[in-house]
Amino acid sequence: MAFTTADTPISDAVSQVDAIVLGLAPAIAMGELYIATSQALANAAANATHNQQQNYLIAEAATKTGVALLDKVGSKIAAAA
Repeated sequence: MAFTTADTPISDAVSQVDAIVLGLAPAIAMGELYIATSQALANAAANATHNQQQNYLIAEAATKTGVALLDKVGSKIAAAA
């Protein structure tokens, strides 16, 4: 038993939805590409900032250690003189 009264409106609706989906697919794909790219760039910027902060801390620690060693050597030279 076939549903002849609903076949035409249903098939029209389905074909219209298919056309809409196919028409919107490129725009949605580009939108998702832009979102993924912006997220990757944001992660790269955050990583760069974190690495810069860590390098600053390492440089500061190395400078303090070097100054402490110079003070120690200077005090030994002053005591020997």
